[in-house]
Amino acid sequence: MLPKEYKKLLNIKMLVLDFDGVLTNNKVAVSDQGREYVLCDRSDGIGIKNLKDKNILIYIVSSEKNPVVKHRADKLGIPCIQSVADKSIVLNDLAAKYGFSLEEIAFIGNDINDIPALEIVGVPIGVQDCHVDIEKHILFKTTSTGGNGAVREICDIICKDI
Repeated sequence: MLPKEYKKLLNIKMLVLDFDGVLTNNKVAVSDQGREYVLCDRSDGIGIKNLKDKNILIYIVSSEKNPVVKHRADKLGIPCIQSVADKSIVLNDLAAKYGFSLEEIAFIGNDINDIPALEIVGVPIGVQDCHVDIEKHILFKTTSTGGNGAVREICDIICKDI
């Protein structure tokens, strides 16, 4: 039996993900040539594939402009939108584009730049290690930390009960 907060996930038509701190552990390694490297959890990719098989749309929306975001999105076969100052504007645009209400969208975030998006969606989710300032804007937290299966956790809940 799912907790009541999780039941709202059963009505979503789109899952939108922040990148850093959600699909990664929010850490970055920088080489002496200035190249950035992040770690992603492969199990998140399996969860995303399972959601796509259920015809749930998935997007990455990131504040950063970084080639690693595009490379990971391409590998996962999902679109990404980068350099976003206000994610709520993008979410409104995506809802209009696909004819969804904001109530039918879930957003997973981890930090204060995600608050505008978290405030407008039907299912605002934080990863376990999210910044304390977003806690009042989320419906629930994952049990997994960002970059360590948090996305897979949400995908599994949705897929189990669709």
